[in-house]
Amino acid sequence: MSSKGGSPISRRAWLGATTGAVAAGLIKTQADAFKLDAQEVQVAADPTKVPGRLVSELGQRAPREQPRRLARRPGLSSSSGTPLQDLCGTITPSDLHFERHHAGIPTIDSDEHELLVHGMVDRPTVFRMADLKRYPEASRIHFVECSGNGGGAYNPERMRTEMSPQSLDGLLSNSEWTGVMLSTILQEVGVQPGASWVLAEGRDAAMLSRSIPLAKAMDDAMLAYGQNGEAIRPEQGYPLRLALPGWEGNAQVKWLRRLEVSDRPTMTREETSKYTDPLEGGTARQFSFVMDAKSIITFPSYPYVLPEQGWWEIKGLAWTGRGKITSVEVSTDGGRNWTEAELQPPILSKATVRFRHLWNWDGNETIILSRAIDETGYVQPTVQQLWEARGQRTRYHMNNQRAWKIAADGSVTFGLGELI
Repeated sequence: MSSKGGSPISRRAWLGATTGAVAAGLIKTQADAFKLDAQEVQVAADPTKVPGRLVSELGQRAPREQPRRLARRPGLSSSSGTPLQDLCGTITPSDLHFERHHAGIPTIDSDEHELLVHGMVDRPTVFRMADLKRYPEASRIHFVECSGNGGGAYNPERMRTEMSPQSLDGLLSNSEWTGVMLSTILQEVGVQPGASWVLAEGRDAAMLSRSIPLAKAMDDAMLAYGQNGEAIRPEQGYPLRLALPGWEGNAQVKWLRRLEVSDRPTMTREETSKYTDPLEGGTARQFSFVMDAKSIITFPSYPYVLPEQGWWEIKGLAWTGRGKITSVEVSTDGGRNWTEAELQPPILSKATVRFRHLWNWDGNETIILSRAIDETGYVQPTVQQLWEARGQRTRYHMNNQRAWKIAADGSVTFGLGELI
């Protein structure tokens, strides 16, 4: 652990230290907390006395600002999580956008990549990337979330306490996506009467494919080739991916190579044996595309430690696949009482939004939570409510409330297990 100024301080020394007086009205933020896993950074010489480095072709982060994705187990089918607790604003830097692959990241030359659109269409067509870029370009800001995000906060038998927002909900990112609207391409090829589904297939070794309702394809779906002002990166689907605002990440097929219009779902592996939600009684939800309202407090959270009582800024992220977040409520007493937090503009549809809440911590042990409410009136449920609705076997769409336990010594751990 290190202090704000960079000088090392052990956890034992910190626990035995006496906190100083806090000036009246001072609000403390994440920058005032200790981080148990903080890395020491070498202090630079006085920049007014030493010439700086020269211009370069590619920028780099400051030495103290080195966020990293959290890579899961190595393997062709694996993932890495976005460091939610280390970011500001709502746009996720492209190199920190979470990853989820089923057969590794393919190497594809955009000049030879093709998209076949066929099936129940009047004019089956093969589009090259140059062809797609001749159509009117559109840009949209929206989140992408893996439907398996948050699994560690759902199973009561393996609910760890040393989980950061990144290790818990890091399969969430928010970007500006650029491309051509899918409706434009479908109108170009002429969808035939009776069509109701579109099969999207990727060009990775898994040939991942999903059936998408035609209504979504004609609504706000996009063939995206740009992300945050540059070409989509290979791990995000370069050179082309399907973007479905508000829907689960698995359906937003990357390395897109084929769209087949039909009158029924194709019942692929990824929508039968996988990405269905088991329910009680041996049944299951299928095609549960939409990501329901969800929120997470990113500070205070593990592995931070609050060094003293007083006014602290609670902050976090909220999002919903059904439109806009209208409010976020925060509880600082384990869910007994709730107070509306402040939302930070911009508040966009199917995109993450920041929230903040000032909290006067009295130094006693407590549990803090947040719950999001979207424009449909949906309220982020407790984990008990989700268990009652879906049981404890599901592996997807775990949008229950997240909780953090603040101990009397200021240490923060994941606290949902304290409430069940």
